[in-house]
Amino acid sequence: MRDRPTLDVPAGLEEEYYQINPDILQSFSKFRPPLNIYRFLEEVSRITPYYKVGERLSKEQTQELADLVAAGVIFVSREDHPVYVKHISYQLDLVLLDKHLTEAEIADIFQIALTRRMEAFFDQPVRLVYDKVREDVLVLTQYVWEDFHRAKALARRMHPNHTLANHAVNCGLLGLFLFLAGQSETFRESRNARTLLDRTILGLFLHDLGMTRVPGMIRDKTKPLLPEEMQKVRGHTMAGYEMLARLDIKFPEMERSVSEHHERLDGSGYPQKLGMGSISETGLLAGVVDSYCAMITKRLYAPAMEPLAAAKKLLDDNRRYPADWVKRLLGVLAK
Repeated sequence: MRDRPTLDVPAGLEEEYYQINPDILQSFSKFRPPLNIYRFLEEVSRITPYYKVGERLSKEQTQELADLVAAGVIFVSREDHPVYVKHISYQLDLVLLDKHLTEAEIADIFQIALTRRMEAFFDQPVRLVYDKVREDVLVLTQYVWEDFHRAKALARRMHPNHTLANHAVNCGLLGLFLFLAGQSETFRESRNARTLLDRTILGLFLHDLGMTRVPGMIRDKTKPLLPEEMQKVRGHTMAGYEMLARLDIKFPEMERSVSEHHERLDGSGYPQKLGMGSISETGLLAGVVDSYCAMITKRLYAPAMEPLAAAKKLLDDNRRYPADWVKRLLGVLAK
């Protein structure tokens, strides 16, 4: 973000408006910005309208606007936050530049952007679309890498209804918070810490990749599945593993998240019936967030459970689910 002069703004101004920086201005349509723009008149210490949506800026006005943005006197209204969120979600790296957005506002942007990205990927799971998913998830991990506490607002952005994309985003955001909450204070300084974070969170977003190979009529069925239908569902973990290979994604954290999220400590899971000591830590985390996020969303065949009730159900099932991860989840809900 470029340096701008410090303004003597009235108290409360930043609660109603936030500044636009040059990078974000460049992301707008040059002659028709997507939202209303305001100018701060320093000599009288007040905000005045500068541009109204639907108008068209002249070439001279676009240059003037750029100069005013560089001077730090151009603002947008927080009432236009939904418009701004939708706009900036298409260029997610801009959240790293805008220092005037609140953590809650940024969490909204991440949820919208990542959901749209996962919808596109599940609709067309090819390398080109995956690369865009990876790019946006790395913006997410960079954002929290700067301050681990930022993950808290992200974990509150749970979609209430189940779709493949919604579930992926719920698991990714909640898993990100739990993963960071489980690290020691020296984690950031440890070797390959950032790489581990990136690959683990990517794995959580992609853990149900193989479900794209299960027919929609089976995924959305409201009645009990027939044995052959259940077999197809149970095959999604290995289908996802094979899809990773075809996409040339060979990182162990991602492979384990995809292949192990239905394994259980007592060996009752699938596909390999792994037990305690054989399931990776990434697989255990993926299993907890996958089950929890499925339970708290409304599905065609089941209503949503209350978050605390869902977490307690996992804790009671400690023969199958790791108590340390579930207790961490309960700690989050208690706060």
